[in-house]
Amino acid sequence: MALRDALQPGVSRRAFFFWALYDFANSGYTTVVLTAVYSAYFVGVMTAGASWGSLVWSSTLAVSSVLVMLTMPALGAWADRYRRRGILLRVSTASCVASTAALAWVGPEMLGLAALLVVVSSYFFTVGESTIAAYLPEIARPQALGRVSGWGWGLGYFGGMLTLGLSLVWVLGASARGETAAQAVPFTLLITAGVFGAAALPTLLGLHERGGATSGPSAGPAAASDRSALARLRQTWRSSGRLVDLRRLLVAGALYQAGISVVIALAAVYAQQVMAFTEVQTMILIFAVNVSAACGALSFGHLQDRIGHRRALTLTLWGWVLVTVLAASGTSVGVFWLAASLAGLCMGSSQSAGRAMLGLLAPAGRLTEYYGFWAFAGRVAAIAGPMTYGLVTWLSGGQHRLALMITGLFFVAALIVVRHIDLERGAQAAYELSSDNETAIR
Repeated sequence: MALRDALQPGVSRRAFFFWALYDFANSGYTTVVLTAVYSAYFVGVMTAGASWGSLVWSSTLAVSSVLVMLTMPALGAWADRYRRRGILLRVSTASCVASTAALAWVGPEMLGLAALLVVVSSYFFTVGESTIAAYLPEIARPQALGRVSGWGWGLGYFGGMLTLGLSLVWVLGASARGETAAQAVPFTLLITAGVFGAAALPTLLGLHERGGATSGPSAGPAAASDRSALARLRQTWRSSGRLVDLRRLLVAGALYQAGISVVIALAAVYAQQVMAFTEVQTMILIFAVNVSAACGALSFGHLQDRIGHRRALTLTLWGWVLVTVLAASGTSVGVFWLAASLAGLCMGSSQSAGRAMLGLLAPAGRLTEYYGFWAFAGRVAAIAGPMTYGLVTWLSGGQHRLALMITGLFFVAALIVVRHIDLERGAQAAYELSSDNETAIR
């Protein structure tokens, strides 16, 4: 299917490019800060390699996740009601870029400030990621959600590779400047912030929402967005009572994203603590993982639309189970590289599939709200996964392999839930709920 045929009527190629470019822009943050560089630096340098270092890093991300859980559904409902999605995207992007850059000036003696800035940057990153995802059903036709989502994810991994590649060049030149690799890490945060801010500008200036604002007491369920975040969250969940398959997707998403969160947050830690990788070797590993992740997102996007989103997601979840078994039981570097490459393929495809499936199952007019709920599920996962890993390593005296095997159980549980999702039934329920809301407004 050509790009023009994949887009909604009235959506230009430029609009698609502006939307997809945000994935390119923000991927450097997850690659450098959360996965490849700063996570290992935080555990190895900021906490001086203490046995509780992984738990502190996991707890820091958990605090950010709790904040997202308490606020994102209400922010999403507010953005839907007042058509302020663009403002939410600009504020979250600027805040993430600024707090990421600020991390560059935080030394090893300022662990508390470093943790605070990670909380802030991670929070605003997630808000922006959820907000940009809500544009997807407005941009792609229903039968092309998988490939359009995959194109965005695929482009995103190239953004991650660009940021990581620039960071790798800087770290490799550390010895020539009379620095160690660890001493060179803080400047990579400035690189990350710079690429994010520069690449996101076209999106922030050129991407616009479709449709008009809703207002007044008859604006449907979103009109309750003035309530507290927790009240908004409860109402969103209650109003999804007719959306059984969407609820199941949220549960499945929380489960498999818990496992993915472990890979994102602790891959570099595992590589250095268990496989004895250096900073440079870890960065090269994650760079290769991004290559395979881009291939997974691009190829599986087409596969989703051919064999169905549920089957494609099921396939990638079985892949994740294999990844955890290989990485946890393998002792050679070759086996670990194989597991990492397979993880990249599964990461790009599973995250793209989930975003596309939600676009089919969420009612029109409340997309940002339900993508906010998807972010909520992701934050539950970001707490459950890394915290489970951190607690297991702490209680077992540093048994990272055991913690990774337990992580595999999240993917097994997700497989069980995904089996009971009926996309056709769920899409029909979303359509009927949207129609009922429009009738109520009239």
